[in-house]
Amino acid sequence: MAKTQGSKTGTKQLAITLVRSFIGRPGKHKKVVAGLGLRKISQTVIRQDTPQTRGMIHKISHLLEVKEIS
Repeated sequence: MAKTQGSKTGTKQLAITLVRSFIGRPGKHKKVVAGLGLRKISQTVIRQDTPQTRGMIHKISHLLEVKEIS
């Protein structure tokens, strides 16, 4: 995978928005939401595009909206 221009460090960033509630979800899903720094619906956080972040997003993708920031 080729590295593209993004932030000053040369890595891309992701804007991650919580669009669905995590109430009633398994405990692991709640921990992933907290690990991403999300607390309430419609909150958006900016995270580096790393394999770890992508793995967290994949686990709860049904609750999130993700956009790449250049």
